[in-house]
Amino acid sequence: MSDEAVAALVAAAENGGVDFDGLRAVSEGDGYRFETPEMTRAGLTESEFRDACTNHPEYVDNWYFFEGGDRSPADRAFLRWLEDGDAESWDVPTRYDALREGVARSWGQVAVTAMLGAGGRRYELRHEDDLGTPLPDLERHEDPLAARDLVKHDDRGRYRPLKTAPSLPTGWAFVGLDGRACTRALDLIYPATVANWHLEREGDLDVNHWRETMERQSGIYSVIKTWDRGEGYEHVNWVAEACCDDSQCLKRREWGYDDETELDVDGGDGEFPCREPCSLVVAAARKWTRLEGQQPRTYEFELTPGEKEQVEAIIDAVADGRVDDIREADIYEGGNRYRTRFLRAKRMDDTGRLCGVPTDPEEGSEDD
Repeated sequence: MSDEAVAALVAAAENGGVDFDGLRAVSEGDGYRFETPEMTRAGLTESEFRDACTNHPEYVDNWYFFEGGDRSPADRAFLRWLEDGDAESWDVPTRYDALREGVARSWGQVAVTAMLGAGGRRYELRHEDDLGTPLPDLERHEDPLAARDLVKHDDRGRYRPLKTAPSLPTGWAFVGLDGRACTRALDLIYPATVANWHLEREGDLDVNHWRETMERQSGIYSVIKTWDRGEGYEHVNWVAEACCDDSQCLKRREWGYDDETELDVDGGDGEFPCREPCSLVVAAARKWTRLEGQQPRTYEFELTPGEKEQVEAIIDAVADGRVDDIREADIYEGGNRYRTRFLRAKRMDDTGRLCGVPTDPEEGSEDD
């Protein structure tokens, strides 16, 4: 506990008093009162009040950490949530005992560990898959700004256009962070998630639904407005099912079609909310708008029952991101590479058309 914390508590006791996590401190007519769940002392001189602070450092330190600085309400709420500090049974001494061992919680794919040392609270961030990895085996960082470049690519080196996709790279750790640096690093890993999480808890989350978001699109994206043609909102369900599933994004979708119309597909189980269709959804919707503007046609293909099921298996494997998990030796898996190559060799012609059937009915006519 620092001298600054004691001085701040003296000033707060003289300016209306303190009532926080079991600590009560106030300046009364006959002196200062210092109270915790374990003891009460009244009529204290300022010197005796300071001694009481020194003898109960955990309560004073706890109050000063959460209430004594200029930390934002969102950061304060988040850091308390990390410690489960809002639980009624989680008193200050019990919580401090746990902090000495380290308290870990998940934020998306990040494991955030709060711990207590000689310098007060410190935080460690690492991928949750690396919780059992010795720290010397990880790439260590102390500057939260390093997170900006760290999360640009996944473990295979592929660019991550969606920061909240469940493809966070492994092999790193941020160590020795104070509270401000902890939330700063998380904001670079998962932008605005702490702020939106707090707004939702306070009942102040501003949700922009599909229709209002698409209505304000301009330029090359204005074409999305034409997708609403009075046929309902089934197409928005398709978009949400494709993009807003837990397997694709760690946010929990809170937007619907409009203020009065929720979507039929589940919004996910993420800890932090999604308040509006993101830029990736908008970009995908532009492409789908153009594709859905095409008139359907009837095509006739000749496939064996096993080949039809294999096409279905390939679609599922690609959609679920399981292609890389299908082993070359697993010939029984429909999305197996060799089985797929065999199907292509058998059923696609030299121009890449399935069963030789042209996409355009005029294609391949005698006039070509």
